[in-house]
Amino acid sequence: MHPELRQLRVLVAIADEGTFTDAALALGVSQAAVSRSLAALERALGARLLRRTSRAVSPTGTGLRVLAHARRVLAEVDELVREAACGHERLRMGYAWAALGRHTADFQRRWAGAHPGTDLQLVRANSSTSGLAEGACDLAVTRRPLDDRRFDSAIVGLERRLCALAADDALARRRSVRLADLSGRTLLVDRRTGTTTTDLWPPHSRPATEDTRDVDDWLTVIATGRCVGVTAEATAHQYPRPGVVYRPLRDAEPIAVRLTWWREDPPPAAQAVIELLTALYRGD
Repeated sequence: MHPELRQLRVLVAIADEGTFTDAALALGVSQAAVSRSLAALERALGARLLRRTSRAVSPTGTGLRVLAHARRVLAEVDELVREAACGHERLRMGYAWAALGRHTADFQRRWAGAHPGTDLQLVRANSSTSGLAEGACDLAVTRRPLDDRRFDSAIVGLERRLCALAADDALARRRSVRLADLSGRTLLVDRRTGTTTTDLWPPHSRPATEDTRDVDDWLTVIATGRCVGVTAEATAHQYPRPGVVYRPLRDAEPIAVRLTWWREDPPPAAQAVIELLTALYRGD
């Protein structure tokens, strides 16, 4: 057995009104129906939720905890109903590290102006699918192809590869660097979401690597000078950091920026997002 929404509403009504009789009046049902719903909820949860005396009703310790959860659940359901009733939609777009870089704010403004009926929400999710597989978003910005037939994608733009260095690194004095300049260094990589592997280098001159799992940790280590990083230019726009400088890698191929979605369930707004992002990356 699982709790039902009407049972949660009965519990909250009893707590708010103080008696079964007043709860029944507030809900527009009989007192017997209130008693049955509460009893069913207690059976479903396997716990006593209310203490009853001839004069008062008060929550047990478990009842207080359940009440707190019940209020949150009912508030979410009420918000869902209001959102559906007003015809307002929400579009969640996931990203792992850097969203859309210098285009992020412009994209948000243009979307709000062109699609006022659909709220855009950017969601950071440090997973290989930028939160798509986990259900955290409806569309995802990814910067490497996903070898998974469950997903489809479209390339919306290209970004340069940059090298991230400690500000006092000798290479930081240059306007740009080459891949060969990094061969003897230690490269800090995120194997789940990162765009960089040692395959960028010839087999005989690949740098050593260390792993990281978060962009803030990545920047913190690079600032010490112990490691260097290679990333999309969006990272430099999204995460400027004192002690870290970014320099173009002039002999590295650019990174394709993709919009990704579930192949069998593309969001209705996908095409509009693709068109807007493509225009932004083109400079329109």
